[in-house]
Amino acid sequence: MAGTDGDGARRPSRPLRTDLSPIAEAVADADADAFVAVGDRFDDDLRYLTRFSGPDRAYALVVVPRVDPRIDRDAERAGTGRAVLCAPALFAEQAEREFVDRARTDEATAETAGPDDFHDGVTREVRTAAGGAHAGERAAAAVAELLDDERDGERDDERDGDRTLLVPASIPHDAAVYLERAGNALASTDAVSAARARKTDAEIDRLRRVQRASVAGMRRAETVLAESEVPAGTGRDGATDRPPLRWNDAPLTTERLRREVNAALAERGVRDAGNTVIGAGASAADLHFVGDAEIRPGETVLIDVSPRGPDGYHGDVTRTFVVDGEGGWERRAYVAVEAAHEAALAEIEPGVPAATVHGEAAAELAAYGFDPNAEEGEAGFTHGTGHGVGVSLHESPSLSGGTELRPGHVVTVEPGVYDPAVGGVRLEDLVLVTEDGYEILAEHPFGIVPRAR
Repeated sequence: MAGTDGDGARRPSRPLRTDLSPIAEAVADADADAFVAVGDRFDDDLRYLTRFSGPDRAYALVVVPRVDPRIDRDAERAGTGRAVLCAPALFAEQAEREFVDRARTDEATAETAGPDDFHDGVTREVRTAAGGAHAGERAAAAVAELLDDERDGERDDERDGDRTLLVPASIPHDAAVYLERAGNALASTDAVSAARARKTDAEIDRLRRVQRASVAGMRRAETVLAESEVPAGTGRDGATDRPPLRWNDAPLTTERLRREVNAALAERGVRDAGNTVIGAGASAADLHFVGDAEIRPGETVLIDVSPRGPDGYHGDVTRTFVVDGEGGWERRAYVAVEAAHEAALAEIEPGVPAATVHGEAAAELAAYGFDPNAEEGEAGFTHGTGHGVGVSLHESPSLSGGTELRPGHVVTVEPGVYDPAVGGVRLEDLVLVTEDGYEILAEHPFGIVPRAR
């Protein structure tokens, strides 16, 4: 049932399910026999493919494409392929519900299991075991059974010898060993990362919702900074010598500010997942700072909020603020980064090479006198302009790569400049590539001086 989130917007009601037909087609295109993935609920590829949220022990997915019609003479087997989830017996009901039932068409019932009963034409089933056998071993057995079943025991002369299985590059070593011992040759495939890169409407719903929560966390951070007080009698003769800001009668630190952000996220049903990065002064030049530092007047305060929603999708937003600034390096850096952000957005549309977006942002920063090719630890632009976001916080496409942007890509746009001796400035939004341009999934105003929101 649809409800409302913390901002009053309706929760997504579209079913979240994965189209497995590109995986089956990748197997056929590679002249392979099957696709196998092995992992647990912390494996982003497997969670995406199966929509199975448990367990924390290994399980496996096997996908076999529809065989050559010269071999398969059973008209009832029309469809793209078959998929089997090898799950622990204790999770049988959950696996049936999340992997099988969720993928059925609206007209299908639990008693029907033909290809027309599944949204992508890939029939699904769950096979369970009480324990003992390794998930890789069970996957190998499922491959053999499925291929034998699909071909009715018939086999081309060309298929004599080892079977070829497509696997993700991240397949666990022990699972690979079991598959190879069963007489299978393994070949790495990027079919999963390619499928994950272009989001469905249901995925975009989840990303938009978690990004709204991210922005709510940013609003809270900005409000706390706006409410903070500069200690009386302190001048601007060196930010490092100035006492820290005070908020609620106590010194304001990055940890206190992080707790406020994370509380705002929790109110909206998302988890910070350890991804709330807040740096102040020199620590703002550390891209992944999660320590505790006092926040002083005149320092850049870089806040990167990247929570994980209940369906596993991430948000990502960054803003930079200065309380009682002097208008020096931080002001020049902010103006440059905002201009680079605008230049990058202006390039985003279908068909544009992703690297073009990065190139425009880097060129804009260079025009303001910042090194666009700085290494980590040096002063300048030290990272790419953006990356894909989905069930992983960092996934395809990268805005530094050669991929052409396509509708359904969801990427960050996050130029930044850093000086380890001074601080850092980064501005980041989460952007959906649309048919005719782009959409910022949830907006938060720019501005170096914090305001209560």
